[in-house]
Amino acid sequence: MISLKKEQIENSFSYHTPNEGQTDKYNSLRNTAKNLAYTINVLCPESREKSTAITKLEECLMWANKSIAVNE
Repeated sequence: MISLKKEQIENSFSYHTPNEGQTDKYNSLRNTAKNLAYTINVLCPESREKSTAITKLEECLMWANKSIAVNE
């Protein structure tokens, strides 16, 4: 079992006000993910797999944003 330090828990479950430059990073990631979502939507047939791909892309964006928020 992994034991987390109090600081790790506090950092993961706290609001992080964007620092200078972070908003630009969030916007860049969001636009890149949006473009990929449009590409997936056009190229992939309607299916569970397409839906999963879009969901995983949303998840990927969330984790990328969180990496910026909690580690910078």
